[in-house]
Amino acid sequence: RLKLMKNLFRICVLLLFFTSCCTNKRVIDANAIAKKMSARKVARKHIAANFDTKTLAAKVKVKFDNGKTKESVSVTMRIVKDEIIWLKVTKFITILKVKITPTSVQYYSPFFKNYYDGDFTSLEELLGFEINFEQLQNVLLGQSIQNVKKQKQQLEIKDNAFVLSPKVQSDLFKIFYSVSPSHFKLEKQQIVNPIKQQQLDISYSNYKIIEAEIFPTNITIKAQQKKKYTHIDATFKSVKLNTKVNTSFRIPANYKRLNL
Repeated sequence: RLKLMKNLFRICVLLLFFTSCCTNKRVIDANAIAKKMSARKVARKHIAANFDTKTLAAKVKVKFDNGKTKESVSVTMRIVKDEIIWLKVTKFITILKVKITPTSVQYYSPFFKNYYDGDFTSLEELLGFEINFEQLQNVLLGQSIQNVKKQKQQLEIKDNAFVLSPKVQSDLFKIFYSVSPSHFKLEKQQIVNPIKQQQLDISYSNYKIIEAEIFPTNITIKAQQKKKYTHIDATFKSVKLNTKVNTSFRIPANYKRLNL
């Protein structure tokens, strides 16, 4: 049961690294070409395309495969920007609920009658690098995990995309951002931890305009660690913005606490 709980939680965590992406621009120029431009200008355009809608409600179909376990589940996602990331995972019945805030990570299973209540340490151990709520939210909304304007970036044009990377990379992990010339949102971001032999590739594809925001309809996530791997395919079935969302969350008193 603990193994299945961890797999379900991994779906949620990686999905968080991997779901919606949007921008204030209302037009997608499918024929745009990545022409010579300064790294600073690309970074500025990417930040300008940031998501500024207060709430998001979405239904997502998620397929999960780590070589040992294959799962197909439905995920209800609700976000109150800068405050709460809320998820409900179902497979015929509700099997997991998750609530993440700037200070805590909580989830519980009505099926297994157990729960977890802690800080971001659990996410850091799972992903292989430090992360906070703001960074997690940025990735979830299709933005770079770090503010590309606060670091000096170097630029390379590859496969008709602007590839940004910090001029001074961290000793712990390397980050690369592939920015689309069509709307300056991310096509892909890659995080590599050479010390732990971990790599996370998040690809955003098939964008469309929803309520004046640009979203990808499909996300592919590939996480590798030594001989282990996790693949996730997420397909958005519906997305609503600036609507009232219910993020109520209460861990039942009789559930058993998990220590991960």
